[in-house]
Parts: sequence; structure tokens; C-alpha cells
Amino acid sequence: MESSTDALEKARAIWATAQAKVAQLQAIDPYLIDLSLRENAVGSRVGQTLKEKLAILPQLRAFGFKNILLGTLDYSLSDELEVDDDFMMYLRDHKIDMTGGFVFSDIGIAAADGTFTPSPSMLKMKAYGVPNTLHEIYLSDYGMDGQYDWATLCRSVPASIKWVNDNIVGDNGGKPRILINIVDGCDAFAEAPERTCEMLALLAQQPIEGISIEDDRGTYMPFQVGAIVAMARQFLPPPLKIVVHMHSGGGFENASVLEALLAGADGAWGGIPKRAAVIGHASLGELIANLVRVGNPNMASTYQLKQLLPLATALQIQDEEEPLPPDLPILGDNAYRNSLTFFKQTDRFMDLQPEQIGGTYRYRICPVVSDPPVLAGRLAEVTGQPAGDFAKPIMVQMIRLMRRDLRAGKRIVYDEAPNLLDLYARAKASLPGSTV
Repeated sequence: MESSTDALEKARAIWATAQAKVAQLQAIDPYLIDLSLRENAVGSRVGQTLKEKLAILPQLRAFGFKNILLGTLDYSLSDELEVDDDFMMYLRDHKIDMTGGFVFSDIGIAAADGTFTPSPSMLKMKAYGVPNTLHEIYLSDYGMDGQYDWATLCRSVPASIKWVNDNIVGDNGGKPRILINIVDGCDAFAEAPERTCEMLALLAQQPIEGISIEDDRGTYMPFQVGAIVAMARQFLPPPLKIVVHMHSGGGFENASVLEALLAGADGAWGGIPKRAAVIGHASLGELIANLVRVGNPNMASTYQLKQLLPLATALQIQDEEEPLPPDLPILGDNAYRNSLTFFKQTDRFMDLQPEQIGGTYRYRICPVVSDPPVLAGRLAEVTGQPAGDFAKPIMVQMIRLMRRDLRAGKRIVYDEAPNLLDLYARAKASLPGSTV
């Protein structure tokens, strides 16, 4: 039987492995592309107008983003323009700086005889003067069906990359930055790994900045995403970039991005708020907050962290014309409304205090668990009086009354101000001699 000393040493080694991963996340300076002008609008109830996009762009730059997607051009019905087209034409016509600007485009088609036809999105990118692109391909059977066969894709990818390099003026007059976005990336690795790896080997020889891998339905688990990134890294050594985009689906999205970074990814793309093309995504707001959580100093030196919560909230409310879901982790209203003092995030390892990202702690009454400091804090919010004005004996009596109410079958929302004040008055009245 193993001795307790040996077991302890093994336990320490296991924890050291976890700490090494923390150190890796602390050191990373992630390559981020913000999509608040597109990703959030795609899944919103109302979308964004030109006026709103023009107002959002300077906010993103002021927050600290250097890479910003200006729009998508490979949408269906390419002859029917979208607001994204109007936005990029406005930036071009008014000579507004598009440095660091990206656009989604899709590949053109190279025929067997060598002739190449650029896609409508590539022609628009040139006409609008956008300097960089997430250039999209599909590699799964489902994704390729009806678009191109494997031979055509292998001809068309290098030809498309050459066309973009030859026809697009990049940042500051240089070459465009091209990231090949594998829209069905996780599916492709799972269903056709040999074919996918063959494409990565081809891409490694091309004049591009790197690739992007999506989990477009949010169905792959973090360990699978980590394996996919590690597989891709075998064919795409640095300085080629690997970035990821994870949708919500199974609830894995933020863990998947962190796993991707640990497996060798350089960064991610997404909007600041949670809203996305499906039910949500691993937003850059959440990623930045989680890197702050582990003590990554690059976040504070790159981004205006005190604006993170206010900006994420404002953008989602604008896109949805309704409040954020209150129980949304990190960004939601209840994320920092404390219901029990023990739950409060302070300065312990892995805590993220709301003040670090532009928020403040507040209070929420939950009759089963809320303790005297929470009751006093919520009363202070409701009345404007200092929390210290509310005596602990009365707070304890309020807890007793909430328990008695529930046992009597009464379900009361004490968090609402009138109910809370009524509970406070009942507690005072039930304690003989109480004057506070």
C-alpha cells in the first residue's frame, strides 16, 4: 500500500501541473479580434444601424482593441447589401482610419484550367478598402457540400490567398493580414482528420498570418477543443497564429477557449458582450475578465478594464433593446449581487472583484441563505442609510421571520424594496425595546 508521504508528493505534483497552467495563462498576451460590430448583432433581436455602428467603433478602439472586424461580406444574397456594406463604404468615403480592420470573406474558385474567379466578398473587400480578412473555408462533408469538392478547394485556397495579397492594401500600406477561418473546424477535425491536416500542411506554406478554428454550434467539449488546437499546432508552428471562436451550446464555451490557449492557441475572436449568433459565445469580455482573474498583467496594460462591464452591458442592451439576463456569469446584473457573505469574491486566489472590471458589489436577498451583512447592505441600498445603521439583532430577527414565513407557506420576494422594508418593520416590532 502506498505510504501517506508518497501520496502527498503525488498530490503536490498534480497541483504543480495545475499551477503551471495558471502561469501559462498569466503570461499570455492573446491575439484578439473584436466582433462587437457583427457577432453580437447577428444574434440580437434588432441588429445595428449605421448610426449605431459609427458610435460603437470609437468605443472599441478607446477600450484598447487593435484588431476589429468591420463587417461580413460573404453573406447570402450578395446583391442585397447589408448595413455592414454601408458602414465600410462610409469609413472609406469619409477617410476614417481602418487600420487593424478585418472583414469576413470567402474564397474564390480556381477552375481546372487555371482561371480564377474571385468571390463577390473579395471584390467588395477591395472596393471598400478593408486591409485584413478572416478568409473562410469549410472542410467537413456537410460544409463543403454544394460549394466545392476537395480538388477544387485545394486549387482555390492558394489562388484566393494570392489574389488577396496581390489586390488588397494592408495596414499602413503593407500586405494584408490573412487568417484562414475554418468555419466548421471542430467538425472537420472530428470527421475528416487526415483531409483537414492535409489542408493545414498546405496552409503552412502560404503567405498568411494563420488560421481560425470555430466550434460553430458549441457542441465540442473543452478537452476535444484542446486536442484539436494541439493537432493544428503540429502543422502550423509559430509565428503562424491559431485563434478560436467558441459558441455556447453545451455550456463549454469559456472553458474551451482557456483549454485552447493552454493547448497552443494564440487568441480568440468574439464580441465583448455575451450575445452571439446562437445562444451566446465565449465573449472577449469574459475571456479578458478570466485572464484578469488569474493575474495576467497584459490585460491591464492593453485594455481599459474599468470600462469592461459598462461597455459590455451598454452594447448588449443596445443590440437587444432589453436588459441583460441578470444571472449571466461575469457580465450579468446578479454576478456581483452578493447573497451570502461567504460567497463574496475578495482578494483570494482566483477571485475577480467587480471593481477590477468597472463594477461594484451590491446585495441580493435570498431568504434561505442571506446573512446579517447582506440584509444590512441591501437595506442601505434601499434606504440610502449606511449599512452600519442597521443593528445586527434586528438583522438576525429578519432571518428568523423569513424562515417562519417559508415554513408557513408564504413565498415573498424580500429583495424587492417594499417587501424588505416591511420585513424590517416586522422584525423591529417583534423585538421588545428595539429602537433602531
